[in-house]
Amino acid sequence: MRRSDRGYVTAEAALVLPALVLLATALVWGLLAAAAQIRCVDAARAGARAAARSEPPGRAEDIAQASAPGGARIAVERTGELWRVRVEAPAPGPAALRVRLAAEAVAWAEDTIGPSDGTATDVPATDAPASDGLPSDAVPSAPDPGGPPGTAGPGAAEVARAGNGGVGP
Repeated sequence: MRRSDRGYVTAEAALVLPALVLLATALVWGLLAAAAQIRCVDAARAGARAAARSEPPGRAEDIAQASAPGGARIAVERTGELWRVRVEAPAPGPAALRVRLAAEAVAWAEDTIGPSDGTATDVPATDAPASDGLPSDAVPSAPDPGGPPGTAGPGAAEVARAGNGGVGP
């Protein structure tokens, strides 16, 4: 190393180290924000399930709040046969970034699914052989989905989605 090159390594390190620290901080903040977004989605799902089970809206809100990140706002509303739960929370980190995380879950209200008279919908078994030669009582009947076409049963229509990509005011 020439005598005139002394100090360049120190100057380069002094410029690069703060940039690396800033990059590492941004990566950690991104991971914390992603974890908070996942908690918002989980909280919205838990609240929607509770509301669909005919829990009082206040109880569904408490259940969602228990899973949500700190400072989250929970909104529970019923629209027709659907319960909607929306969770909004500030992203962790500096307040100057002002990033809000949001998630929403929707579930069919169980009190609107299935027969209203409380009777079973299964067809009674007969002694006629099924197509495979077994008696029909040996073949389990397909369960009545109880919900709209395309669903597998109560709560199956639950959908969770992140609102506006997880970023917004």
